[in-house]
Amino acid sequence: MRWAKAGPIISESIVQTPRILPCGDSAVTVEFGSTVDPDLNGKVLALDEIVRQRAPTGLIETVPTYRSLTIQFDPTVTDYEALVSLLEEEARDIAPRNAKGRRWRVPVVYGGEFGSDLEEVAEIHGMTPAQVIDIHSSAVYRIYLIGFLPGFTYLGGLDKRIATSRRLHPRAKIPSGTIMIGGEQAGIAPMDMPSGWHNLGRTPVRTYAPERDPAFLFAAGDEIVFEPIDASRWESLEMAALAGEPVAEEVRP
Repeated sequence: MRWAKAGPIISESIVQTPRILPCGDSAVTVEFGSTVDPDLNGKVLALDEIVRQRAPTGLIETVPTYRSLTIQFDPTVTDYEALVSLLEEEARDIAPRNAKGRRWRVPVVYGGEFGSDLEEVAEIHGMTPAQVIDIHSSAVYRIYLIGFLPGFTYLGGLDKRIATSRRLHPRAKIPSGTIMIGGEQAGIAPMDMPSGWHNLGRTPVRTYAPERDPAFLFAAGDEIVFEPIDASRWESLEMAALAGEPVAEEVRP
């Protein structure tokens, strides 16, 4: 199971030379920069692929994030100096992984009981709910990382016209499948969870289902497009998802 750290660090600076930082005695992090950027994330995914392919002795897990990769290892069997040497060599001039992942069409019921913050978000931006839905569902979102909770998708690509600061008062629980925005990020809740993001809608898609194979439906580098659907379709799609069907449709760009 591969979990990622919650949340990106967003600033205007980009680290030109990758930094290798020890994290205690059983992990090391390679930082490529400090912004949410497709090229930086592409370098993270490229290094992640190399490390997993070469699988240094004692490798436990790799954790890709927006702009860094953490490698967890068993310090009793791993040659730390050799691991750092490998990371320095591979990260120095690494090219972003340009190959795009899969693209998924994800059905969403917007507003009402499915998206309690839709009208508020529309009011904040001087729009109608229909305009917010149109903008939100017209974008192509990149999955930068999976983390915070198993299956939580951190999505880049939210149109700045509807970027909305997080709620002043987080909710103790939102339902699985909630489609949300927070700042310039978007996300899909993999299960019932606390959240300070704004809820626009809900999808029956289970991004994480431990009894399903694969348990994780999406991966970092995949793309998401949201398809508005009528609430009348919810029950049948929900039943299909509970039966183990992906419900999300894999499509080509």
